[in-house]
Amino acid sequence: MNKYKKLFEPIKIGNCEIKNRFALAPMGPLGLADSEGGFNQRGIDYYTERAKGGTGLIITGVTFVDNEVEEHGMPNCPCPTHNPVQFVRTGREMTERIHAYNSKVFLQMSGGFGRVTIPTNLGEFPPVAPSPIQHRWLDKTCRELTVEEIKSIVEKFGDGAFNAKRAGFDGVQIHAVHEGYLIDQFAISLFNHRTDEYGGSLENRLRFAREIVEEIKKRCGQDFPVTLRYSPKSFIKDLRDGALPGEEFVEKGRDLDEGVKAAKLLVEYGYDALDTDVGSYDSWWWSHPPMYQEKGLYRPYAKLMKETVDVPVICAGRMDDPDMALEAVENGTCDMISLGRPLLAEPDYVNKLRSNNCKSIRPCISCQEGCMGRVQHYSMLNCAVNPQACREKDNALTPIIKKKKVLIVGGGVAGCEAARVLALRGHEAVLYEKSDRLGGNLIPGGAPDFKEDDIALADWYANTLKDLNVEVKLNSIVTKDLILSSKADTVIIATGSTPKVFSLGDDEKVYTAADVLTQKKDCGDETVVIGGGLVGCETALDLAKKGKKVTIVEALDKLLALNGPLCSANSEMLQKLIPFNNIDVKTNSKVKKFSDGILEMETNNGIEKIKCDSVILAVGYKEENSLYKELEFEIPEIYILGDARKVFNIMYGIWDAYEVANHI
Repeated sequence: MNKYKKLFEPIKIGNCEIKNRFALAPMGPLGLADSEGGFNQRGIDYYTERAKGGTGLIITGVTFVDNEVEEHGMPNCPCPTHNPVQFVRTGREMTERIHAYNSKVFLQMSGGFGRVTIPTNLGEFPPVAPSPIQHRWLDKTCRELTVEEIKSIVEKFGDGAFNAKRAGFDGVQIHAVHEGYLIDQFAISLFNHRTDEYGGSLENRLRFAREIVEEIKKRCGQDFPVTLRYSPKSFIKDLRDGALPGEEFVEKGRDLDEGVKAAKLLVEYGYDALDTDVGSYDSWWWSHPPMYQEKGLYRPYAKLMKETVDVPVICAGRMDDPDMALEAVENGTCDMISLGRPLLAEPDYVNKLRSNNCKSIRPCISCQEGCMGRVQHYSMLNCAVNPQACREKDNALTPIIKKKKVLIVGGGVAGCEAARVLALRGHEAVLYEKSDRLGGNLIPGGAPDFKEDDIALADWYANTLKDLNVEVKLNSIVTKDLILSSKADTVIIATGSTPKVFSLGDDEKVYTAADVLTQKKDCGDETVVIGGGLVGCETALDLAKKGKKVTIVEALDKLLALNGPLCSANSEMLQKLIPFNNIDVKTNSKVKKFSDGILEMETNNGIEKIKCDSVILAVGYKEENSLYKELEFEIPEIYILGDARKVFNIMYGIWDAYEVANHI
C-alpha cells in the first residue's frame, strides 16, 4: 500500500478540480517565449513534461500583461496581451497537450517588477514604483506610477486573463502580493507613500490587487479561478537589508499581523486560493531559499493562512521530502504542495512517488546555479542536475548507431552522469572509482547538515547506475596499462581534482577542508580557515554551528570574491551567516607561517598573529589530468570531463558529461 495516497486525493480551486495535491511552482520562464510573446517549443515541451510526470496543477512562470508602462524587452517572457493571436495559438497547443495527461494549468500574470527589476532584464528602461523609492539593485530612484497607468495595467489583466481562457488555461495566478513585486510594493507602506486612493490605509494599498481580481472576474466569469501568490511576512530590516532565520529584528515590510488582515481582505475581494511563501527581494533568501534554509520553511506561514482564510492554501519552499509533504496535508498546514526546483530536477517526481519509487527521484540540491542564478545573470531557466530541463527536445537522448564499450575513470558527478546517459542510450559503460563510494567531491561537500542533498545526489547516482546494470568497480586504481588492455572502444577520464596545498612550516596541524569535513582530521576547538571562497565559507559555517571558534583569512578584499554562488540569494545569505555565527573574518590578509599554535599573517595593519589549534586550507582545487595526458595520443576516442578538464562546479560537471555521453 502506498502511504502517500492522501497526496493523490483530488482538490478543487473554485470549480476547477485538480487530480492530486501537487503543483508546479511558478518559476521565471526565461528562454521559454517566442519573439511575439507566445510560448516557444521549449516552453511547451517543458510544461508538458511536468504534466506527463504526474503533476496535478501546472502554474506557468511569470507572464507580463503590460509592456508599455513598464517595458520588459520582449521577448524575455511570454505575454498574453502583446500579440493575442500568437499567444492564444501557442498557448492552446500547450494547454491541449497538458490536458491530455489530466493535469490542469494556470497562467501566472504579473503587473510588473517595479523597484525589483533585475538589471540584466531591465535594459535602458526606467524602473517604476508606487512612489519615488530606491531601486533594489541600482542606485536609482524609481518613477511614480500615475493613476491612469494603474488603471491601464488593471485593464491589461482583464485582457490577459481573457486571452488565457481562450487559450485553454484553467485559471490564472496573480503575481503578486508577494516578494516585493510591483503590486506588493503598493501593498506595503515601506514602499507606498501615496496620498491618493492607492495609498494610506491597508484597504487603499490593496486596491490595485482588488481591482485586478474584480476586472478578471468581470471579463472571464465568477467561475474562472483567480489565485494569488501571497507573502504574509517580508523579513525586511531595511531597504536592501533582510533578516536571517532566528534573528531578532523590527519588521519594516509586512508583518504577520498585517499579513493576516490582508489575507482576509484579499479572499473577500475574490481570490480563490493563496499560494503562500514569505520574503522579499530585500531578503531574497526567503523567497528563493538556498540550502542554508531549512526544508519546508514556509509551513508555519501556510498554517497561519489555513487558519485565516477558507480557500485552498498552497505551500512551496523546499517541500521535496514526501513525508514532510504528507504530514503538511494531513495536519492541515496546507491543501497543496508546490514544487519548483524539485520538478526542474525531476519532472517525474509525482509519478515516481505514486508508484512507490522514491529512490529514483533525482534530488534538487538547492544550489540555484541552473535556475535562479541563470535567470538573474543570463535570462534563461535550466537546472544544474538535470541537463534536459527546459531543453527537453534539444537535449533528448540520441539513438546509438553502434554499441560501444566505454570505460570511465572516476566516480564523481561527471563520471556517474556519463555512465547513466551511456547506459540509457544502450552502450556498455564500465565505471572505475578509486574510493569505496561514488560521489567524488559531493561527499566532503555534502558533509555539513545544510548540504544533505549533495549526499542524496551521490546516493541517487549509485542507485540509478545499479538499476541500469552499469558495472561499477569501487576501490580500483586505474593505470594506463589497464586501460590499454581493456579493449574499450571509448575512454572517459573523469579523475576529478585535488585540493591545493602549501607548506606553512609546522604542517602537522594543517589540514584540507575535505579532510576536516569528512572528519578524517580533528580541527580542535579553535581553527583558522585559509580561503574565503564557497568551500572556505561553508566549512567555517559548518564548524561554527558545531561550536568551534573559527576565523576566515582571505587574501582578497571580500568573501566569495571568486567563484561564489551565481544566485544572489545564496551568496547574500551565506555572507550574512558568517558574522551571524560569530565567525571572524580577516580580508586583505596573507598567511606567512604556522608554528607552535600561532598563525602569522600579513595584513594592511602589518603582521598579525592568531592562536589556533589547526589551520584549514580551502584555497581551491587543481585538475587531476595526469592519466589523460598519458593516454591522449594512445586512444582514438578519449574524452576528459568534470574537474579533470577544468575545476568548476557540479552543474558543469553534469552538463558536460551529458553532452559528451549523449554523442558517443
